[in-house]
Amino acid sequence: MNDTVNPRQVQILDLINKSGGLSRLEVRSRLGIDYLASTPTIARDLAHLLKMGSVVVHGEGRNTRYSGINSNKLLRYFDLDKYFTIDPDQREFVKKSFNYDIFGDLSGLYTLKEQSELDKIYKNFDTESMSTNRDIYLKEVERFVIELSWKSSKIEGNTYSLLDTETLIKQRIEAEGHPKDEAVMILNHKTAFETILANKKDYKKITLSQITQLHNILIKDLNVTTGIRNQAVGITGTTYHPLDSHSQIQDAVDKFIVCLNKADYPLEKALIIVAMISYVQPFADGNKRTARMLANAVLLANDYYPLSYRNIDETFYKKALVLFYEQNSLYYLKQIITDQYRFALDTYFK
Repeated sequence: MNDTVNPRQVQILDLINKSGGLSRLEVRSRLGIDYLASTPTIARDLAHLLKMGSVVVHGEGRNTRYSGINSNKLLRYFDLDKYFTIDPDQREFVKKSFNYDIFGDLSGLYTLKEQSELDKIYKNFDTESMSTNRDIYLKEVERFVIELSWKSSKIEGNTYSLLDTETLIKQRIEAEGHPKDEAVMILNHKTAFETILANKKDYKKITLSQITQLHNILIKDLNVTTGIRNQAVGITGTTYHPLDSHSQIQDAVDKFIVCLNKADYPLEKALIIVAMISYVQPFADGNKRTARMLANAVLLANDYYPLSYRNIDETFYKKALVLFYEQNSLYYLKQIITDQYRFALDTYFK
């Protein structure tokens, strides 16, 4: 079966996922001038998307409607490339402030079918890593730490190369021509991951204290204020403004922790962490770093492989976050977490 989609079908899927369900005529009427097509052509497009499993159909005859496969509105599909062709101030229907309703939707982010498929490739981190020679295990941990520290720092604008990062971590030799803060950021990642690895079972249930402790490690000697912030912060490239009241931030963090600890599936926990710490922005700086590290802590606590993000495109990652800020869509962040999990299984501690 042909599992590709043409640009018009992508647009149709985008319309359907942003709605509560559309008929064929509604789909045709909402298509822009660039995607106009006859009713039979639209019907064939919908049939193709149905065969692919991208949409589901409800009703019969004139009452036939098509909706997205994800019942959770946080998983709505958007055409990412198209979305970011529009300047931040020109985007429509953007959520410019924190959406408290989001806490009611932070569950069911992975369907039972998805969990079943991922369970087929699951490998227990403890079993796999400890079955190898101790020296090989330690070298593999070092390789993982180097790659995680490099890419997580690069996402934050750090200009160290992977080889520079390896030299820094292995030999404590800083790269010439780079500010001191870049070396500190990388070494803080190393310390944070080693702390997690030594105490991984402590992260079965998450507390605010654990989050702030990780944050403190990651921002040590970087001239960043510790603790829940007391001032407003802005985010480049978006009109979304995080909460600016200390009490509101504290309340949002408390609600996030409750939702996180209610979740059972480790990858869902990781997704919630990466999304929500970045969304709430509880700290003056270092939020995304803290989110990535805490997600790894939770994965390791549940004997799942941690994520290095080694092969992620930084721009794609940032766009996925901005889409979540502005539209509360986790579609691409979920893709990132899932893809990076698969990558970790194929790449580390084999």
